[in-house]
Amino acid sequence: MKAVSGAIVRGVMQLGPRFLPFADAATPELPMERLLRLSLFQVTVGMAVVLLIGTLNRVMIVELGVPSWIVACMLALPLLFAPMRALIGFRSDHHRSVLGWRRVPYIWFGTLLQFGGFAIMPFALILLSGDTHWPAWVGQAAAGLAFLLVGAGLHTVQTIGLALATDLAPERARPRVVALLCAMLLVGMAVSAVVFGLLLRHFSEVRLIQVVQGAALTTMALNCVALWKQEPRNLLRAPASSRPARFRDAWSAFAGVARTRRLLVATALGTAGFSMQDILLEPYGGKILHLPVGVTTALTAMLALGGGAGLVLAARRLARGADPHRVAGYGALAGVVAFACVILSAPLETGPMFAVGVALIGFGGGLFAHGTLTASMALAKPEDRGLALGAWSASQATAAGLAVAFSGVVNDVGSSLAVAGAFGDAVASPVTGYTIVYGVEIILLLATLVAIGPLVRPRSDLSSGLPSHLAPAVAGGLQSGG
Repeated sequence: MKAVSGAIVRGVMQLGPRFLPFADAATPELPMERLLRLSLFQVTVGMAVVLLIGTLNRVMIVELGVPSWIVACMLALPLLFAPMRALIGFRSDHHRSVLGWRRVPYIWFGTLLQFGGFAIMPFALILLSGDTHWPAWVGQAAAGLAFLLVGAGLHTVQTIGLALATDLAPERARPRVVALLCAMLLVGMAVSAVVFGLLLRHFSEVRLIQVVQGAALTTMALNCVALWKQEPRNLLRAPASSRPARFRDAWSAFAGVARTRRLLVATALGTAGFSMQDILLEPYGGKILHLPVGVTTALTAMLALGGGAGLVLAARRLARGADPHRVAGYGALAGVVAFACVILSAPLETGPMFAVGVALIGFGGGLFAHGTLTASMALAKPEDRGLALGAWSASQATAAGLAVAFSGVVNDVGSSLAVAGAFGDAVASPVTGYTIVYGVEIILLLATLVAIGPLVRPRSDLSSGLPSHLAPAVAGGLQSGG
C-alpha cells in the first residue's frame, strides 16, 4: 500500500508542473501550503472588487434606482487613494518597526480600512437610494466615505501583499509566485460572484445588509489567516536615528528611465481600456438584454474564469521565453475582439455572444496584467520592490478609477442625447450610450498596442534592456515557468 501511495504522489508531482502552470511556484523557502495561505489576501481583494463593481453597482442602478453617474463617481472615489500606492510601497520598503516588521503593519491597517468601509456601506447605500427622511447629501457623503475606506484598504493590502510575497519568495520563483497571486485574485472574484449571486437571488434590503457585512467579517478573518507567521521579525529594522530615504529621490531614479515611463503609460492605457466596462456590463445585461440579477452577477464569474485562462496562457508563453510586452499586446488585441462581441450582442439580441464577449474581456485582461506585471518586476532593484509594484499598481488603479468615472458620465450623456434624437432615429435608444463607451474602450486598446509596440523585443534580446543585476535572473525565471 505504501508503495502504491508513493507512486501516486510521484505521479502527481510529475504531472503538476506540466498541467498546472503555478504548481512549481512553491520552493523550500516558501512551501505551497504557506504560499496558498498568504494568497488569501488576494481572495479578499477579489471579493471586494466583485462586490463593488459587480453586485453593488447593479443593485444601486437597477434595484435602488440610483443614477449611474452617481454610481460611477462613488466607484471612482478610491481613485483619490490610488496614486499613493507607489508611496505606500516605498514606505513599506524602508519602514522601521519596533516589532521588526516592514509589511505586516501596512496590511493590517489596510484590512481595518476594508472592514470599516464594508461595515457602514449597506446602510449608506439605503440612505443614498432616498429611503430616508434625511437630506440627500447625507446619503451621498456616507456612501462616499464607505467606498473611500474600502478602496484605501484594498489598495494598501494588495500593494503590500504583493511586496511581501516577493520578499518571501526566492529570486528564481518570484515571477511564478506573483502569477499565482494573480490567479488567486481571479479565484476570489469567481467564487464571490457565484456566492453573491445566489445570496441575492431574491433581493431585499435586509439581505443586502447581511451580504455586505458578511463580506466585512470574511475579509477580516481571511487576511488575519494570510498574515499569520508570514513575515519574519527582524529587530535590526527597529527605529534608528539615521536619515530616512526620500521618496522623491527613489521615484526620480525609478521613473527617470524612458522604457519605464512608456511601460507605465501602456499599462494605464490598457487598464483604462479594460476597465470602462466595469460598472456597465451588469446593467447592460439587465437593462438591454433583460437578464436577472443572478445571471448578470454570474457574468462576473465568467469574467474571472476568462482572466484565469489568460493567466494560464501567459504563464505558458513566458515559460517558453516570450517577451512579456508581446504577451500584454496579445491581451490588448483580445480585448478589441471582446468589445466588438459585446457591442454586437445588443442588435442581434443574443445572450451567448454577450457571454463570449465577457469571457474574452477577462481573457485579454489576464494576458495584459500578467505581461505588464512581469515586465514591471524586471525593472525593480532588490531594495525597491515595493516601489516598483506600487508604481505598477498606481498606474493601474488610477487609470481604472478615471475610466470608471468617465464611463458613467459618457453612458448617461450619450443615452440621453440618443433618446432625444440627437444622433438620428436609427440609434434613438439607451443602448447607444453603452455602445459609445465600448467603442472608446476599443480605441484605448488600439492606443495601448501603439504604446507598447516599441518595447517588444526579440527573444534573444529579452534581457538586454533590464538592469544588470536583474537581467540574468529575469531571463532565467521566464524560461523556467514565470
